[in-house]
Amino acid sequence: MDNRLNPVALITGAASGIGAACARDLAKRATGGLILIDLDDAKLSATADALEAAPERVSTMAFDVADAARWSQAHDFIADQYGRLDYAVVNAGISHASAITETSLDEWRRVMSVNLDGAFLTLRSVMPLMRANSQGGAIVVLSSASALKAEPGVAAYGASKAGLLQLMRVAAKEGAPDNIRVNAIAPGGVETPMWNEMPFFQDLVAKTGSERAAFDEMAKHGTPLARYAGADDIARLVAMLLTDGSPITGATLVVDGGYTL
Repeated sequence: MDNRLNPVALITGAASGIGAACARDLAKRATGGLILIDLDDAKLSATADALEAAPERVSTMAFDVADAARWSQAHDFIADQYGRLDYAVVNAGISHASAITETSLDEWRRVMSVNLDGAFLTLRSVMPLMRANSQGGAIVVLSSASALKAEPGVAAYGASKAGLLQLMRVAAKEGAPDNIRVNAIAPGGVETPMWNEMPFFQDLVAKTGSERAAFDEMAKHGTPLARYAGADDIARLVAMLLTDGSPITGATLVVDGGYTL
């Protein structure tokens, strides 16, 4: 990352959690500009306003990452206003928890639409912008440990995140001739607002008395290290994988406290 003059970075799902942590970290590195995308316009603006070391240009774009027409507009905006794209963090996603027999087709399709279609559309939009850049680019896709280990109740979410890993590998092969590196991070539990959408987590909060206690309890019993990574930990690893000096592509970095062992 430090080998480039005024690099431009894009982050999806930037309003909260890992995406917001990546925005805070990349704001110090993407001196050419930062493009933040999320469906939640209010939270997205709040994230942008709170950046302490922001580049001169920060753009926020509020839309559903599964909307192909909006991605076409985003591509044209970036090409026109920034003229390049160096880094992308494919982070937008939603969670879902229910047994296969209790999951409706609409629920299944919505998870696939955001988590997998959205990532596909992101890659389809950003890779041409990186090909036009003589230095290529780097992309990090946020998958999940749920892509690697089966647990009851996460069929839709786990399948979508597993699909992301193969999408990442194909993108890495297709991007390599143009010096576009594509990697994935598969976190275990990371304390983000997404957990509040999980019924079992809500039950654990009721049992332990707080979200913090519930998260600690989950890590204690679910990982050999008895702890999970934080959003800022993941953001630092994202920055490492984006760094120009890295020879890594097509790889998945599992950051789960040993959950998948």
